[in-house]
Amino acid sequence: MMKTVIYFFISSLKIMKNGNTTSDFILLGLFNHTEAHLFLFAMVLTIAFASLVGNALMILLIHQDARLHTPMYFLLSQLSLMDMMLVSTIVPKMATNYLTGKMSISPAECGLQIFFLLTLGGGECFLLAAMSYDRYVAVCHPLRYPILMNWQLCLKMTVGSWVLGAADGLMQAAATLSFPFCDAHEINHFFCEAPTLVGLACADTFVFEYVMYLCCVLMLLVPFSLILISYSLILAAVLQMHSREARKKPFATCSSHLSVVGLFYGAAIFTYMQPKSYRSAHHDKVVSVFYTIFTPVLNPLIYSLRNSEVKDALRKCMGQCSSLSQG
Repeated sequence: MMKTVIYFFISSLKIMKNGNTTSDFILLGLFNHTEAHLFLFAMVLTIAFASLVGNALMILLIHQDARLHTPMYFLLSQLSLMDMMLVSTIVPKMATNYLTGKMSISPAECGLQIFFLLTLGGGECFLLAAMSYDRYVAVCHPLRYPILMNWQLCLKMTVGSWVLGAADGLMQAAATLSFPFCDAHEINHFFCEAPTLVGLACADTFVFEYVMYLCCVLMLLVPFSLILISYSLILAAVLQMHSREARKKPFATCSSHLSVVGLFYGAAIFTYMQPKSYRSAHHDKVVSVFYTIFTPVLNPLIYSLRNSEVKDALRKCMGQCSSLSQG
């Protein structure tokens, strides 16, 4: 399966490169060179760095602490990996263009950005749905958890999330850059995003936009509906618990998950399912910052600050590091 995906992806890059040889695209970026925007740029870089460090730390803790070797934390480690890759796909190119003043990006680079963005974004949609199912089983069927959420099912859901995301990214990247583009290759964005790029095409894109909308329904609304159903069932089960202490932990865990879901899905649905007539380049850029830069840094913060097991693992890791430095 992976060899097939790689083969078709390389083939699509060749088509992109041959189909748009006239010039590179120009990314107009997120910031200009005023003092206020320079400060905002520094903030974005700081947030991106914190996101990489925070998510890398989450992966390390989950890998090192045996108490975190459960399906829930394995799915969380995959979420952290996706977030690290998402930030690495967007921020380095944005920062390089801003600092050097060279705003160009080749069709092949643009295709890679679209591919990885949709692979990681789409994969995260399904992964969040898998995490909601994990919480539903843990809260509503705790005694049957080892059966209903076994490692085999966990691995299948994880692989499925990556494969479905990659399939969507490959299709949309190849299709988007197969269009002929007008003389103005200026992209009013800070990275290549399929809806923005389609707006530059000098061809009828109605069929592609319709197919892309159907893909968004599959990648966004279907997982989002499953998440809402899972958490509705969890809420109903928690409200039936008589003990306040028994309700406390499920509420804390699920509210953390819902915070991530709300931020991520809200921004993604706004970007990919908004009618063309209502689109605004400024609004698109601001919303894109949320799901490509802000949400990835919030994930480790939300899961660590509101999760006693992760905090215990962090204390243990810091204690081990302190012992090594003293020794």
